[in-house]
Amino acid sequence: MKNLNLVVVGGGAGLGALLVDMAVEAGATGIGVIDIDAAAAEAALASAKARGLPSVAVGCDIRTAPASHAAFRKVAEVLGRVDTLINSAAIYPRRPTLGVTDEEWDLSNAVNIKGTYHMMVAAIEQMKTQEPRDHVRGRIVNITSVDAFKAHPKNIHYAATKAAVVSLTKSVADYVAPDGILVNSVAPAGMATEKARAAGFLEELAKASPLGRGALPAEIAEWVLMAGGPKNTYMTGENIIVSGGYIYA
Repeated sequence: MKNLNLVVVGGGAGLGALLVDMAVEAGATGIGVIDIDAAAAEAALASAKARGLPSVAVGCDIRTAPASHAAFRKVAEVLGRVDTLINSAAIYPRRPTLGVTDEEWDLSNAVNIKGTYHMMVAAIEQMKTQEPRDHVRGRIVNITSVDAFKAHPKNIHYAATKAAVVSLTKSVADYVAPDGILVNSVAPAGMATEKARAAGFLEELAKASPLGRGALPAEIAEWVLMAGGPKNTYMTGENIIVSGGYIYA
């Protein structure tokens, strides 16, 4: 991420917060965090502020276009150029396969699909105005999931939204390719996070993987930063599956 300005949506906790810290360590020159929890977004900037980097946190409910675009504009006003957008915000509620309510469908669709779309549109509007560097005006990385490619009856509406984000990624990538904007996604399997540990999911993750363990969050983050980093000057419209053998595609 050397010499790049990065915006992480959903960067207040979990993988998103880790991506902020790793990007700073990798040489990012500016960091923006957009999260529904404004205090968490601000706290996630600690590593950037410790290095004196331009940084900005914005609280935002990304379910609507006006709020999403306004939040992105606030970030862009501070950072100026935005080289990379990472869409990491999502909700992951488990429900019985035949018991997902209308309200639960609407919430998952609004956050996981619409929110991702709104932030992509906002970023593209900004990136189109920027001068290209190594043929690239900007990069977008969407976090999807292996659940998009394998039956997941305990989480059917989440899996459906992540399949939709894979499709969004490809369609938007094709549309903005002439503008020098690269759009890709990363589909991780279950990660061995503290949240997963607290929920008792580590054994489930270990059984699902031929490697016998869930992924460390940093192992997933490396692929996200690769897709969104300066070494990626040509890959677009791709979905990178990092599953530890959970699926083979």
